[in-house]
Amino acid sequence: MLMYPDADIPVCQLSVQTNEDAAHHYRLGQALTPLKDDGVLIVGSGAATHNLRKIDRGSGDAVAPWADEFDTWIKDALLEGRYDDVNDYEKKAPHAKVAHPWPDHFYPLHVAMGAAGENTRGELVHHSWSYGTLSYASYKFTEKP
Repeated sequence: MLMYPDADIPVCQLSVQTNEDAAHHYRLGQALTPLKDDGVLIVGSGAATHNLRKIDRGSGDAVAPWADEFDTWIKDALLEGRYDDVNDYEKKAPHAKVAHPWPDHFYPLHVAMGAAGENTRGELVHHSWSYGTLSYASYKFTEKP
């Protein structure tokens, strides 16, 4: 509602397929790339870290080390445009299985990343934490300089 307060834009929801892997969702995003030329906004909604069993309501401002390490790894990979690494995050990222025991809150990133097109990289536009483990890092994708 903040971007389009009149809610006068068409919306099409795309579901993740948890029986598929990250690379599948990246390719799905690549198939959507031509929509950018038609002015279509592609939004991937999820969380940079999402393990509800690890929430620490008493953490204050402290962030769990595993969450910080995973979040930092994802940030660095996106800022550098290392999409192959992000697609292989389960093997390459520290604490991947702790950060995302199930991929449903992470695969939307792969769709958006694929839709961004070739020669792009992530740009961090927002970052906050809740309960010491939930990262709300938000990225947009821009052309590499």
